[in-house]
Amino acid sequence: MKISYNWLQQFLQFDWNPEKIGELLTDLGLEVEGIELKESIKGSLKGVVVGEVLTCKKHPNADKLKVTTVNLGEGEPVQIVCGAPNVDAGQKVPVATIGTMLYDEKGEGFKIKKGKIRGEESHGMICAEDELGLGSSHDGIMILDESLVPGTPCADVFKIETDHVFEIGLTPNRADAMSHYGVARDLRAGLLQNDVKLELISPSVSDFHVDERRLKIDVEVENKELTPRYCGITITDVEVKDSPEWIKNRLKAIGIAPKNNIVDITNYVLHELGQPLHAFDASKIKGNKVVVKTLEEGTKFTTLDEVERELSAEDIMICDAESNPLCIAGVFGGLKSGVTENTTTVFLESAYFNPVSVRKTAKRHGLNTDASFRFERGIDINQTKYAIKRAALLIEEYAGGKMSSDIMDFYPEKVNDFEVFLSYENVYKLIGQDIPKETIKNILASLEIKINSITEAGLGLVIPSYRVDVQREADIIEEILRVYGYNNIEFSHKLNTSISFDNDTQVKVENIVSDHLVALGFNETMANSLTKADYIILSEDLNENFNVEMLNPLSNDLKVLRQSLLFSGLESISYNINRKNNALKFFELGKTYHKYESGYQEDKHLTLFVTGNKLKDNWKIASEISSFFYLKGVITSIFDRLGLSNLKNSPVKSSVFSEGLTLSLGKTKLVEFGVVKRSILKEFSIKQEVLFADFKWDVILGLVGKKKIKVTDLPKFPAVKRDLALLLDSKVEFKEIYNLAFQSERKLLKEVDLFDVYEGENLPEGKKSYAVSFILQDENKTLNDKQIDKIMQKLQQTFEKNVGAELR
Repeated sequence: MKISYNWLQQFLQFDWNPEKIGELLTDLGLEVEGIELKESIKGSLKGVVVGEVLTCKKHPNADKLKVTTVNLGEGEPVQIVCGAPNVDAGQKVPVATIGTMLYDEKGEGFKIKKGKIRGEESHGMICAEDELGLGSSHDGIMILDESLVPGTPCADVFKIETDHVFEIGLTPNRADAMSHYGVARDLRAGLLQNDVKLELISPSVSDFHVDERRLKIDVEVENKELTPRYCGITITDVEVKDSPEWIKNRLKAIGIAPKNNIVDITNYVLHELGQPLHAFDASKIKGNKVVVKTLEEGTKFTTLDEVERELSAEDIMICDAESNPLCIAGVFGGLKSGVTENTTTVFLESAYFNPVSVRKTAKRHGLNTDASFRFERGIDINQTKYAIKRAALLIEEYAGGKMSSDIMDFYPEKVNDFEVFLSYENVYKLIGQDIPKETIKNILASLEIKINSITEAGLGLVIPSYRVDVQREADIIEEILRVYGYNNIEFSHKLNTSISFDNDTQVKVENIVSDHLVALGFNETMANSLTKADYIILSEDLNENFNVEMLNPLSNDLKVLRQSLLFSGLESISYNINRKNNALKFFELGKTYHKYESGYQEDKHLTLFVTGNKLKDNWKIASEISSFFYLKGVITSIFDRLGLSNLKNSPVKSSVFSEGLTLSLGKTKLVEFGVVKRSILKEFSIKQEVLFADFKWDVILGLVGKKKIKVTDLPKFPAVKRDLALLLDSKVEFKEIYNLAFQSERKLLKEVDLFDVYEGENLPEGKKSYAVSFILQDENKTLNDKQIDKIMQKLQQTFEKNVGAELR
């Protein structure tokens, strides 16, 4: 939310600089995320002064140029070459002096320099209005008032305004601060705590009166639950034109483009008081009647942005007597009922619409407007009539309008201020520090919270209706604390805590595996469980019928709960690759969600993502792309760490992989991993290979802890390593060699490793060569050559007999 420093000073005459005000607002809970300098004209016409043309002669070397001498108020007159057809002696004109920066429509600047034009020196530029950013005309130079004194800064002549705009990160509960007046109200309370006493100046509506009752537009509200209050007034004889500069400057400062005086005034009051307003062209309201109602499902309606929308039967609509829709209440106006340059009569609306209904309508149609932003959070229902009077008076002043009806005010059930009792004891309990009672009373008074009764125990309070977020005693205490100042609360340098024993196996196992992966160079990610429904079509393993859909999704990108962790991981990878971070190792412990006929189901998963180089580039080691076998090694190390062994592998059947494996314990699948299909990566604009592993974590947790850990002494005698080069059929897997080796020698054989594979020239067709190493060790004595040779011979015979191996 943008708040103008100059605008705030209309309500509070403070002299603190913008930075200091920003710090105070942040301390009050209205966090200032940034302060931006705003100028009504970029550059603020610095260096542009009033000049008096003393002489004007034809350029000797150009038919369309003239050579002038100009008095700039100080020093000798300067010579300026000018090409404008209307320049003449005796004129007062705006002159950009040497060194001045001017800006074009795109905001790009150019500097005025001393130069020669067709042989004649020129010491500045006499400007047209478009060159100064004061208009769009380039027909000739601007002719200024004859009474102006040469040398007068043009910033003073044209009343250029410099402002500072606060970007406030407003929390959803602070509906009362969604306006400049609301922020000023908070600011006054904060200044009072800093011993700065200022009066809060409210815009006066005391001059409001009805000029003539000649055009009444009736108001009918069909559902008082959806529209608890609705005000309207007719204003005739208006002239739609440009707004005064001060209104334009206020709106432009906060990023709103001025349109015309009527629309600008409704926007101005919206940001001034926080009350959305809407102006209708009264001539387009058939039957001189406004009906607030809902319409049939699917009714077509074209909004101001020229988009035809299908209405829901739940949308609150502003209609005429013939049920023609004019406006989506609280959200967006209609194309055919808005104010145009031909409008002479206006029906002005100020209302309170049900926040839940407006929020649903805005989400349904994908509209997020300044009006819906406020209605969704809850505005002050008791300010509705005051705001319409304020806007009507401004229209009367700047559009020449006449009040031609009484204010129609539909308000069947008045909302009264509500009462809360505040206990001094509870203030101390929640804040942890005594705050003087008089300070508490002063803070409450500065927040316009009335003290209804006073006792030794506490205060009976009346909360104003605009504070929709203050409903409980705890809310009152929070208000006291934020104005008193969180920084003013003393804190202890001593920390007390108790030690508890946590025997949660799941947490322990997750911590063990997380630490293990981090040690291997992985980073943990925590993605949103909400995701796009469209991701379902990327995998045949997922079923749209199993989606858990949100009843009120924040957006289409957060519409369903995820059925797979793959896509959120690919989003992270894509995000990083787009920022030149190409070597990635991620892991995530998260849940998937499914809706079955039997009910909802959550499943815990551990996922790994690997892409790009295995190590960072360095001078000594050549870069190496992470491979399928690298990921397999990481997965094996995880199972080793958890004490799970004797896993069987089989080709993966998941549709997300182009190739991969499934590891199982018996018939129980534990993990699927492999290379993600290029067709899926393409949807995320990923061009490099991505490896993915999906652990069924709930299943793994059920297995961990069942295997007993065996502890033995470290061996005292050396191990022996022997190698065999085996010629095998190409269909034989290393796993068969591995299992046969341990079946042949169970006692002394400790490790079997494959360190080379060769297929190609000098080998028979259908054959391959495995180079396998064997680690032998006796824990009680040193092995001799005779024992070693006997074991190796036995291994060789086993391989020859079972898989047809030959020694190379």
